[in-house]
Amino acid sequence: MDRDEKYMQMAIAMAEGTVGQTTPNPSVAAVVVRANQVVGLGVHVKAGEPHAEVHALKMAGEKAEGAEIYVTLEPCSHYGQTPPCAQAVIDAGIKRAIIASHDPNPKVSGRGIQMMEEAGIEVKTAVLKEKADQLNRAFFHFIQTKRPYVRLKSAISMDGKIATSTGESQWITGVEARLDGHRYRHQSAAILVGVNTVMMDNPKLTTRLEGGGDNPVRIVLDTNLRTPPAAQLIQDPSAPTWIFTGAGVTEEQLTPFQNFSHVDIIQFQSEKVDIEEVVDYLGEQKITSLLIEGGATVADAFVRSGHVNEVITYMAPKVIGGEKSLTSVAGEGISSLKNIDRFEFVSSEKIGDDLKIIAVKKEG
Repeated sequence: MDRDEKYMQMAIAMAEGTVGQTTPNPSVAAVVVRANQVVGLGVHVKAGEPHAEVHALKMAGEKAEGAEIYVTLEPCSHYGQTPPCAQAVIDAGIKRAIIASHDPNPKVSGRGIQMMEEAGIEVKTAVLKEKADQLNRAFFHFIQTKRPYVRLKSAISMDGKIATSTGESQWITGVEARLDGHRYRHQSAAILVGVNTVMMDNPKLTTRLEGGGDNPVRIVLDTNLRTPPAAQLIQDPSAPTWIFTGAGVTEEQLTPFQNFSHVDIIQFQSEKVDIEEVVDYLGEQKITSLLIEGGATVADAFVRSGHVNEVITYMAPKVIGGEKSLTSVAGEGISSLKNIDRFEFVSSEKIGDDLKIIAVKKEG
């Protein structure tokens, strides 16, 4: 690892700690270095607050003059909720800027680099680009498609079962795997299940990590509005709950939910809730990332729609067997192999007694 990679790795490690909490903005960190000494550090903590470069330059103070800045993402060049960071870098007197990822946002997209170069700053790009790109995979997808990045998560036995023939499913995987799953809740803008999961498991769908964590927007696909008002995600106000229904739901059905300020019923004009409409609506609401946790029929609908971007599978060293035992993706399935989306395994690791496998959709 050369010198530039060393400091960029430091920035990437800092940015990793903020994944999910900056939505709808990307996770970004910056390191200011002068005479081989770190003089400024900064991360973007939350949308609307100062960007990473601003924090790092403020810490560096006068030492930023003639220094280098390492940034995981191209500094912005436009006025949004905050002033452009490229200008802040120029004003601070930075002599050299090292960047990992280009920003695909049309409002930036090379303009930040151009601003700095025109001001006489030496710019080096694509340092540890692959690692930095992984940080903001969801953000990049959202910016380019205006739709959320969809992760499909499941916990299965070695023979692909998520429950026994009697429906028993708690717990197939161990404590460590379940805790890791909560990390994805913390990192996701929204979490989605079908109404059957609500009725069978009565989940809260909140983040339970040591020390807390951000709760995602809770989404239920419920064509006929069968969600019980007594369900935990209705009674618990710690996160917004959006219920998507079909056109046939009546005013009488809607009435019991009017007393819950955190609950919104989104009624589509179609008879059944349509995945395309769901994904489009979430994009309009700036939901950059979506975690699908259940159930098998909902998973099938998203798989058939082609909107699954990443599959996260926790596999327990168990064999359940049985024709009637549930699988993680049920429903209609895809009838022809030529029509299936292609995924690429990107990582595998042991978590407790279980195996975690991540596969990402191949584009193009």
